[in-house]
Amino acid sequence: MNQDQYYHNMNIFTIFEDQITIIYQDLSDAGQVMAGADLSRVAVELPRDETHGDLACNVAMVLAKQVSAKPRDLAGLFAEKLALHKDVAQVEIAGPGFLNITLNEGRWGSEVATILADQNYGRSELGNGQAVNVEFVSANPTGPLHAAHARGAILGDVLANLLAFTGYDVTREYYVNDAGAQVDVLARSAQLRYREALGEDGVVIADGLYPGEYLKDVGAGLVERHADTLLALDEAEWLPLIRSFAIEQMMASIKADLVEMGIQMDVYSSERALVDSGTVSQSIDKLAEIDLVYRGVLEPPKGQLPEDWEPREQLLFKASEFGDDVDRPLQKSDGSWTYFASDVAYHMDKLSRTGGSMIDIWGADHGGYVKRMKAATEAISGQKNMLDVKLCQLVSLLDKGTPVKMSKRAGTFVTLKDVMDAVGADVMRFIMLTRRSDQTLEFDYARVTEKSRENPVFYVQYAHARASSVLRQAEGQPVMGAAAGRLVDIHEVRVIRQLASFPHMLKSAALSHEPHRIAFYLIDLASLFHGLWNAGRDNFELRFICDNDDELTSARLALVSATRGVISQGLSLMGITALEEM
Repeated sequence: MNQDQYYHNMNIFTIFEDQITIIYQDLSDAGQVMAGADLSRVAVELPRDETHGDLACNVAMVLAKQVSAKPRDLAGLFAEKLALHKDVAQVEIAGPGFLNITLNEGRWGSEVATILADQNYGRSELGNGQAVNVEFVSANPTGPLHAAHARGAILGDVLANLLAFTGYDVTREYYVNDAGAQVDVLARSAQLRYREALGEDGVVIADGLYPGEYLKDVGAGLVERHADTLLALDEAEWLPLIRSFAIEQMMASIKADLVEMGIQMDVYSSERALVDSGTVSQSIDKLAEIDLVYRGVLEPPKGQLPEDWEPREQLLFKASEFGDDVDRPLQKSDGSWTYFASDVAYHMDKLSRTGGSMIDIWGADHGGYVKRMKAATEAISGQKNMLDVKLCQLVSLLDKGTPVKMSKRAGTFVTLKDVMDAVGADVMRFIMLTRRSDQTLEFDYARVTEKSRENPVFYVQYAHARASSVLRQAEGQPVMGAAAGRLVDIHEVRVIRQLASFPHMLKSAALSHEPHRIAFYLIDLASLFHGLWNAGRDNFELRFICDNDDELTSARLALVSATRGVISQGLSLMGITALEEM
């Protein structure tokens, strides 16, 4: 990082984090505290209650045990030295030893210049170029993407954006499950639509097959490619041909939906390719070489036994040695590989390609699968925490409170395209991140398209449009942060505090793999900016453009410009357009 980049990354939080490190070094050099402590968990952040000061620091709580000191005594040592800092008005020790720091009046204003000086404000080298593979969507290629897939797709895409912005080398990946029984069911379903397309009367889609009308296009495509030649073939001959064609058509549809939603994958990996190439066998052989595979009989499952359960010897992976509840089967009774065996091979393949950590985004119904995959990943990598699995809970689709249950085209569910056509990709992207992924989410068409503060998409977009409007009206007037020390009203300071916390929020979101924090942050920033706007409407002295005071006007326009820039950057990370007018 060059000196200019370093300067741009130095905001109020990093400045005081560095100051805490310097103070600790001084104290340890003087023999007042033990040396060699780990400061990695020390944080400088905004206090939850603004009456507690401008910044809060947990250094005494983090270091007390490490240096064998009482937290409040340690806090006193830090407070004494922090009080000497040129930007500090007061330091108080709160509770068991937290430091509450009050800055000199006008200090927050200088953060505006820092923000405006950095065209990529918030970007960091946190990841230091480390490789990370984000696998998401990975829907079975048996039909169009449905609304529930949208949540995982958006979570994965925004997380990938966030990680790239904070210095990681990111690969976006889609795992195509094209080797299981479900794609044979797809082929048989498509064969019926093929016969129907050839004019056969009375074609019935039997139970257990896919009834969606989307397969009519596949049937028509088969006629175009093969005419009626497939009718003369036995199932063993036509099934692989139709299966391959149907998967190709379904994946084309899926990719088109993803592109319309603004998502471009870097890699599409095929389960069938892994199996056919012998990679699964090779992966299990590697586990056997390190004594992690054996033949044995599992204990019966707890609760009522399935009718088809029988104790039998199986090839098992020693998952229990890595934190799983039981060891896991790798082969079925017919000798074919289990889904788990294919997934072990797939994750081994990903590790060999990227050499870095992996993030998988799954539906909540796969929750029971997490332990075994983490166990397998630890076994094949030799490292803990190489795999993080984010589970996406269900999305309830509503229209004015009434459930929306199915699509005419899909037959049994609402397609992702249906939702995009109804509300647009930007709205869908934002709303899907207004809850943590492990919480259920209600998506009401009527609410997410209304123009009110109750609609978070509108609320944030409107803040950006308002800021843009102010800057258009002030065209020709200087916008600079040189006089930003005059921004001392509490409404102005609240906005600046929020702006200054943007890089810190992004780093925390990246480390926790929680991109929803960006949406939460933008909602809070929009609220504070609208509050500042309303304060100026009620109090003439707080308006952005001040007659006869060009310096204060310049400072306030700088604040508006910084606000617009941060909102724009946050929306960009979410893959959403920042609107200039509404």
